[in-house]
Amino acid sequence: MDTNENVRRVVALGFFDGVHLGHGALLRRVGAIAAQKGAVPAAVTFDTHPTNLILNVPMPLLTSPLDRAELMRRYYGIRDVIVTHFDERMMHMPWQEFVTQYLVKENGAVHLVAGHDFHFGYKGEGNPERLAQLCAAQGIGCDIVPKVERDHITVSSTYIRTLIAQGEIERANQFLGHPHTLTDRVSHGKKLGSTLGFPTVNLRFQPGVLVPAFGVYATRVFFENGDSRPAVTNVGVRPTVDDGGRVNVEGFILDFSGDLYGQTIRMEFYKRLRGERKFPNLEALRSEVMRNAEQTRAYFKRTEER
Repeated sequence: MDTNENVRRVVALGFFDGVHLGHGALLRRVGAIAAQKGAVPAAVTFDTHPTNLILNVPMPLLTSPLDRAELMRRYYGIRDVIVTHFDERMMHMPWQEFVTQYLVKENGAVHLVAGHDFHFGYKGEGNPERLAQLCAAQGIGCDIVPKVERDHITVSSTYIRTLIAQGEIERANQFLGHPHTLTDRVSHGKKLGSTLGFPTVNLRFQPGVLVPAFGVYATRVFFENGDSRPAVTNVGVRPTVDDGGRVNVEGFILDFSGDLYGQTIRMEFYKRLRGERKFPNLEALRSEVMRNAEQTRAYFKRTEER
């Protein structure tokens, strides 16, 4: 991606640890303004949550930077996603310098779009009012987008994190505006799928990314060739086969045969079917997975009929 000032960009500002309906309001505004100005629709995000460095408090991400960028492109047409490394320099950068040097000079911003609660720069001294005033003085366009609510609740990453941590994926997806997503390269597991009679994919959440409540989910996996299949996906430590306490994401793919090892696939989460539990033997586990498979087929059949 070209990051010099010769490229004219309309830039959405925010952390975007996931891409939810509130972010969507910013990104749609960016797309509309970019089309008017003949500029590139873009967004600036950070590779880690600023809270991790500023307060030394771990703050799990809703999605990885890879998924974040892809969601912005797929749902909102954002062409350039500028992932900024949040380090000591960035943490201590004065808010004015962040705008005039980093955004305008280094990244060609001609118009900025921020949310109503956006704070940035050293000690968070930059805010929407100051941003608008500085942009006016510099001749840069600026839009401040009001908060977005659903069911009288402000759409926020904090609320969505709570829903996902509790396994309330269907409600989380309503506030995200799309299915919760994990993209990863398929790795080798313990070949449990062949034992149970299903092809499987083994994925991992990246370090620092929020893991949903342990349990079994109705999911859909998307392959590199564009095809997709429903899957019964277990998130957890697989107590029946004793996986040593390591968190795994294992999808049992329905109505599919083939080896996906090494492919990069996208998994979308739709509904939590049950919590993770230990079964007395593999046959009992297989019987439950078959039941979950029928639940998954029924779920997608219902959604397709709506």
